[in-house]
Amino acid sequence: MTKDKVFRTLLLGSALLIVLVCEAVFYSLTSGALPAFRSFGFFRFIGSSQWGVVDGSEHYGALPFIMGTLLTSFVALLLCIPFSLPVAFFVGEYYRNTKLASWVGGVVDLLAGIPSIVYGLWGFYAVRPFIVRIGLSQQGFGILTASVVLAIMIIPYAASLSAEFIRMVPQELKEGAYSLGATRAEVLRRIILPSSASGLVSSYILAIGRALGETMAVTMLIGNTNNLPLSLSDTGNTMASVIANQFGEADGFKLSSLIAIGLVLFLITAAINFVGHLIIKRNTL
Repeated sequence: MTKDKVFRTLLLGSALLIVLVCEAVFYSLTSGALPAFRSFGFFRFIGSSQWGVVDGSEHYGALPFIMGTLLTSFVALLLCIPFSLPVAFFVGEYYRNTKLASWVGGVVDLLAGIPSIVYGLWGFYAVRPFIVRIGLSQQGFGILTASVVLAIMIIPYAASLSAEFIRMVPQELKEGAYSLGATRAEVLRRIILPSSASGLVSSYILAIGRALGETMAVTMLIGNTNNLPLSLSDTGNTMASVIANQFGEADGFKLSSLIAIGLVLFLITAAINFVGHLIIKRNTL
């Protein structure tokens, strides 16, 4: 066997190993979640807001945690876009290939690599008191506080990805627009934005995929209650935070229900990332 065949075999084995790991994760989660689904039913499980012992029997539903996850993630995304997009244009276009852009890009990459527990501590001692001070929450815990910290966490991630797609816009298109008398603002609006639109969308889809599974920072700030959140000032739990809080002491149907929540989170995140990769593929063709 030639070296080239050995190398290709190693590559194929590595690729298949990743597929097997993904299938193993899915199989393990499904096996652990089956008792909960058999007892409560899949749609009843994801649509029920009860969590705990009710009338002498156990009832577990994932709706409060699904709502908490979607609320924090999508509010974080709405807060992220107005800040990350200008940073992306700054680094990827207006000051492209300058020392200033390189320095800002380095800071963005540094922020993207900070552990979530650090953001959680900062949110606890800085964002939470600010939320209380401006009167949006009495205790400072809740959906809004967790969303603000999540937004700050995904801004560097979204900005870095968006800047890469902005850099991919062909220089010939921009030079042609400038030769016709277009201003930089017009080039940005009529050339760069349309050309990189699918890439920018995919960047934010991938960013929200990261926000969906965030655990520690959200756990420290959301309030950790099993209530169905109806407003941004309400406390609650996300799918990740309820697993982190209760998995260690769970057994029986409760343990199976927590694994089922993990499976639902796995499916939601996989679906969002799949859509994001489809858009990226379309953008790079």
